[in-house]
Amino acid sequence: MTSTTKFSPTADTKTEVITVFQGHPTFSCANCAAVIALQDELISKAFSGRDGRGYLIHSAVNLKLGRREDRALLTGVHTVADVYCMGCNDRMGWYYHKASDHTQKYKEGKYLLEREKLVKENKWKLDD
Repeated sequence: MTSTTKFSPTADTKTEVITVFQGHPTFSCANCAAVIALQDELISKAFSGRDGRGYLIHSAVNLKLGRREDRALLTGVHTVADVYCMGCNDRMGWYYHKASDHTQKYKEGKYLLEREKLVKENKWKLDD
């Protein structure tokens, strides 16, 4: 991993794409190709986003948080914040701050990223 930032990874004040993962399979922004997450951080593909299927991800980079709000989702009310790509400001999904139902607490501190907003980068190398 290469990082070129002076900000904390959770700071809402980031203004530039700061992290890349060389040689590792990643998910990138479909609009601007900024790296968003390592594929190893994927928890589940069985989630629903606003615009279709979504991925639950342990951690992500190159995202900025929007305003916290209580939102009624399919599994109940959650406190979430939309997340936006640092490269192009496209809305990528949301971050789970808090779940009201005890059965949904496992989502807290995780990201729901919209599948249609991501490109899967496999980093395969072909022998010459």
